[in-house]
Amino acid sequence: MDLGLGGRGFLLTGASRGLGFATARALVDDGARVLISSRSADSVDAAVSSLGTAASGVPADLADAGAAEALVAAARERLGRVDGALISVGGPSPGTVLDTAEEAWRAGVESVLLGPLRLVKALVPHLDEGAVIGLVLSTSVRQPLDGLAISNGLRPGLAMTAKGLADELGPRGIRVVGLLPGTIATDRVAEIEAASGDAAAARARTEAAIPLGRVGRPEEFGRVAAFLLSPAASYVSGTMVAVDGGRLRTP
Repeated sequence: MDLGLGGRGFLLTGASRGLGFATARALVDDGARVLISSRSADSVDAAVSSLGTAASGVPADLADAGAAEALVAAARERLGRVDGALISVGGPSPGTVLDTAEEAWRAGVESVLLGPLRLVKALVPHLDEGAVIGLVLSTSVRQPLDGLAISNGLRPGLAMTAKGLADELGPRGIRVVGLLPGTIATDRVAEIEAASGDAAAARARTEAAIPLGRVGRPEEFGRVAAFLLSPAASYVSGTMVAVDGGRLRTP
């Protein structure tokens, strides 16, 4: 299936590894050009080298108030045209509702909510009909995750913000979608499993709760994200798409 991505340009944040990188890989493989960013300059350089000449990169932290404007300026300069973005930020610190300090909640609001919103506001004036904004959220949008109170509190709000944004931008022909990754075999998941004291047992417990019986692979997420960012998904907007092997207990 031709996704119609040839020649299109996309900005991806949090994309030097994991889900963002897998999406960048899928986009580039289908003919798109990408500008990727993450907080680590070394990680960005390594990712760009792996992706080839269709990719460039800029280190940036969305929690920095000036990052959004700088990223959009770089995307316009290096890509020539910006047909969309995949906005992803690192997961907020873990903890329960009662044990999480107020400072951690404030930091979560800055990184999970305000950072993506700044980028959206900076980007929208430069988008034309047919463009798309994708937000990488979490299955906590629909079902709380144990020990991740901040994610449980903020991700659903960002999902509803995305829904409202789809209403606002729809008349301009701009789509907005959200992706809800389940447990995907990324470095972050490996770190969480290792922190449990028995990574193998942690993986087994996770897989037992997934109808498909296994964790996902980054490229499986990347292909779904690339489709949603492509003209092939031109009538998909204002919705949240789970990529979780069936783990969510909600429709």
